[in-house]
Amino acid sequence: MKIWLDGGLQDTESARVSVFDHGLTVGDGIFETVKAVHGRPFALTRHLDRLTRSARGLGLPDPDHDEVRRACAAVLDANPVPLGRLRITYTGGHGPLGSDRGEHGPTLVVALGESARRPDSTAVITVPWTRNERGALTGLKTTSYAENVVALARAREQGATEALFGNTVGQLCEGTGSNVFVVLDGEIHTPPLASGCLAGITRALAAEWTGARETDLPLDVLERADEVFLTSTLRDVQAVHRVDGRELPGAPGPVTAKAMRIFEERAGHDLDP
Repeated sequence: MKIWLDGGLQDTESARVSVFDHGLTVGDGIFETVKAVHGRPFALTRHLDRLTRSARGLGLPDPDHDEVRRACAAVLDANPVPLGRLRITYTGGHGPLGSDRGEHGPTLVVALGESARRPDSTAVITVPWTRNERGALTGLKTTSYAENVVALARAREQGATEALFGNTVGQLCEGTGSNVFVVLDGEIHTPPLASGCLAGITRALAAEWTGARETDLPLDVLERADEVFLTSTLRDVQAVHRVDGRELPGAPGPVTAKAMRIFEERAGHDLDP
């Protein structure tokens, strides 16, 4: 496998990032995960726009979109796979061991991993920890992901593939790497960005294409929603058949199944919507 590191392709075995890189020492970095289908990235423009928003939120220099596009194309050409997870990582670069940044400039890494199509439905749990809707990193896709690692491990222990968070005021927020939608009386709802959730690329497209409404939702809406589904880069639209101990038989339900069809059709017709 070949990756892109600071200006060119390198073998994964020989590629090296400094042990003093701020992304490693203090989690000072941002990233994007892009779906790649037969060597072509999906919604890359939207992902690059969000990468820039995250960089500005951390006070990092704006990433060079032309360079990132070249890097993505080079990595995809060097590693042909039918379905891939293209990971763009952009960090504060070589720096001191504390929180202050160094003067060496950012690090850019682009790598690719092969993926498989997700099942049509999955199980999720809720966790007792909260998202801070007023935090300095709220809405930014940063490499400070340990909270998600802990929550996802809890989900795996309980036979689920995702953990859902509420925020500090008890509203439904998001998953570790996904956005969440609920169906109430035939209408699709998803938490607003003010809840503290990430502005997911798939979330935005699914909401636009299905007419979903942004709604403040209590966390316990999951106990009574008619249907629940997740969105993310590699899940696309995925139905939920179990929330904690509550089964949702027949998932995907009719509204979710329609959303899945719409997303697949629209995404298939336009790779950079």
